[in-house]
Amino acid sequence: MRAAVIDQLGQPPAVADRDKPVVPADHVVLDVLAAPITPLDLLCATGTSYFGSPSTPYVPGVQGIGTVDGRAVWFPTVAGMAAGDGSMAEKAVARQEDLVFLPDDVSPVAMAALGLSAVAAHMALTWRGELAPGECVIVLGCGAVGQAAIQLARAAGAGRVVAAARSEQARERAKRAGADAVIALDADGLAERFRAAAPDADLVLDPLFGPPAAAAAQALRPGGRWVNLGSSAGETCPITSSVLRSRSLRLSGYTNNELSPQQRAEAISAVAHLAAQGALTVDHEVVPLADVADAWRRQSEGATRGRVVLVP
Repeated sequence: MRAAVIDQLGQPPAVADRDKPVVPADHVVLDVLAAPITPLDLLCATGTSYFGSPSTPYVPGVQGIGTVDGRAVWFPTVAGMAAGDGSMAEKAVARQEDLVFLPDDVSPVAMAALGLSAVAAHMALTWRGELAPGECVIVLGCGAVGQAAIQLARAAGAGRVVAAARSEQARERAKRAGADAVIALDADGLAERFRAAAPDADLVLDPLFGPPAAAAAQALRPGGRWVNLGSSAGETCPITSSVLRSRSLRLSGYTNNELSPQQRAEAISAVAHLAAQGALTVDHEVVPLADVADAWRRQSEGATRGRVVLVP
């Protein structure tokens, strides 16, 4: 079968012929329909993630959409995190218990683009963030997580959604996703602009951390919630003790790794049903598996039209 193969850490994968996968007990073989290139795939392939350096050669792809007995499913893999191959191939192997069957009318490509990014947005908002109808939400960044979060906050009944992003392209995505107001993430008066756009905000959804999160936190009402699920703007955040204490803010961390298989399956199902209804989508670019090397480079450089989804 044809597959994307990483032979050397730090280098893009190349398409090569691989033997059909061996199927361990309690696993199934899937015909892959779509496989996204995610930030986790890129990180694991550098050999610098907290999972350690994966053994090469291996097929990347921590998630994908495939078919089993003619039915479409979402599936995860351990590629890059443990020994084993992933979804960027014509066929893949996954544990039977990890499969999530999808609605017949959901697009495999659109669902692959959403995947675990939308799960993170959904669970950070509703489970960790305890979003209630009518509340005001600040969403930082407008990559796949932020774009999904804006739409999911709307679907959950948020009264006002304020987005903030650095690039003009990302701010346009936020507007299209349905944000009531969009703020440019620059250094000049950022906290004041957050307070003006979202006075007494209830929740900050934060994939960025760093200075943007510190500024957004100053718009939170007393007892407001701040959920961090990433650090693309910095591993440290210049928040002062007085801001945290004077507002009695609740700061929580979130990772998909803490979800039980049942929680993850329920979240995937919720995302899939919204996607099937046309209520949830993220910008994505469809690329043939044969062009994975160029797509991998462009995704790592941020030079794509959203999340790259590979199709065999």
